[in-house]
Amino acid sequence: MKHFLSYIEETIKAGGNSPAITNYGANTLSYTDIAEKITKLHILFEACGIKQGDHIAICARNSAEWCTTFIAITSFKAVAVPLLPDFLPENIAQLTRLSDSKLLFIDNNILTAIKRDKVIEKFAESENLSAIFNIVNGSIIENYNIKNEVTPEAVEKEYTKLHPAGIKVEEFRLLPGNIDDIAVISYTSGTSSSPKGVMLTAKSLSANVEVAGKLVPIAVKEKGSTLSILPLAHIFGLAFDFLFLFTCQCHINIFTEKPAPARLLKALADVKPFIFLTVPLLVEKIFRSKVIPTLRKPAMKFLLAIPGVRQIIFKKVRSKIIDTFGGNLGKAGFFIGGAAISKDVEKVMRKIKIPFAVGYGMTECGPLISYIGSHHPSISETGGVAAPTIELRIDSDRPVKIPGEIQVRGDVVTKGYYKNEEATKSSFTKDGWLKTGDMGTQDRKGTVYIKGRCKNMILTGSGQNIYPEEIEDLINRLPYVVESIVVGRQHALVALIVPDYDAMKAAGIIGGKIQETIDASIFALNSKLPPYSQIGRCELRREPFEKTPKLSIKRFMYN
Repeated sequence: MKHFLSYIEETIKAGGNSPAITNYGANTLSYTDIAEKITKLHILFEACGIKQGDHIAICARNSAEWCTTFIAITSFKAVAVPLLPDFLPENIAQLTRLSDSKLLFIDNNILTAIKRDKVIEKFAESENLSAIFNIVNGSIIENYNIKNEVTPEAVEKEYTKLHPAGIKVEEFRLLPGNIDDIAVISYTSGTSSSPKGVMLTAKSLSANVEVAGKLVPIAVKEKGSTLSILPLAHIFGLAFDFLFLFTCQCHINIFTEKPAPARLLKALADVKPFIFLTVPLLVEKIFRSKVIPTLRKPAMKFLLAIPGVRQIIFKKVRSKIIDTFGGNLGKAGFFIGGAAISKDVEKVMRKIKIPFAVGYGMTECGPLISYIGSHHPSISETGGVAAPTIELRIDSDRPVKIPGEIQVRGDVVTKGYYKNEEATKSSFTKDGWLKTGDMGTQDRKGTVYIKGRCKNMILTGSGQNIYPEEIEDLINRLPYVVESIVVGRQHALVALIVPDYDAMKAAGIIGGKIQETIDASIFALNSKLPPYSQIGRCELRREPFEKTPKLSIKRFMYN
């Protein structure tokens, strides 16, 4: 297996002065520019006294500078600690300290936040932190104990001394360390009392990049433009939206802000990506707001019953969706991860022949566990087949019929949680398999069917195991439902629902009729469910549910 840094070096040498990474609406870095920036960062690290194995944190919005800094850290044989920019300022200070980071790179947004909340002084409490730098211009924000000159001017002077004619990409080298060394410590949460830092080796990242190349060969062949919207501090975005596509020599356009619909649509039209990595929520919103209501109209249902007309309609809908995403998406389509896609949306995507694939994984596997393409007869009900990097088993006496915890092992699996032996020990079985926390079954062909999270399972008074995700998928298909979660309260199942208030108002459904309409839909749904999984009552919400960075609902807040 090749080190992911070897792939990056080859890409930089091959790319030369062609565009590599663009901050959408702003600056573009060529591969030569990236080589220069990496070299300058290495000069900075050396001046700061950084040694192999030291930790360097990044907390900034997605940007070309973020990507360059990550490559520079890992190629200096240091450990990158990506922190989500959505973390609260006090959490950023806490994680910088807990991760033993010696340097912290932030952008102006984070700087403003930590100054506004008056937590800048908390960074000085860390015994290890030497300095805080601006990730965009390299200026030093706080210097705690660095004696050398580390201004951008000093770095530039040393760079000119070493490379008077500038860097030549054909001579550019990245010297990867041992592939079994820790490359990343990923904190998926900054709000718990004891946040867990997932330690991932270079082998984990390298294996994910190689597997992606085999599973999505068109990306390797196409070398086209992409639009990156996934958080780079999250392993899904880091491994695939950045590292994999970069090694394919794609021109990565980074959406540097939160993806507001109007601006995102403009970016898609400008960039015309040939592949789009996303989470289910974004795809489902578009299909549920634009496509599915149109196909459900009585006149449309009549036309869809006519075979020849049906194909014409599906072709037009497909064309409209592809145009919405820039017009070039028919080549590779959607790569969806972070959660399961809903059955109703999957069904429509399959009918109109939109290419897509779904990956199931977790941070602890860097992240891919299994993968399935749109050729499979039912994607929403399965996590697919284990990736070549993974061994997978179901902790059940009858894994074909009786759900058990999905457990995995392999080179991609985390070494454990940083400075948290208790969490590490509890996450592995005695024989060394990682507990995913997901329940599932596996057929004789190796296909995994995910039932839900172990901790989300509801045990009824009659002893029935309820997996709320399965019921939620049915509720989310009902008219006027945006999103839902099902919880167990006082021996009954309660559906918490966010209705589509705008659509209901447009249909003349207001006031008390809103609850009546939703209740009627749930009553009708109950008639199709076994008694033990029927909904006892509905609670409507005005505001969307709180989400994680990968846009999954924070269920623990609503139990």
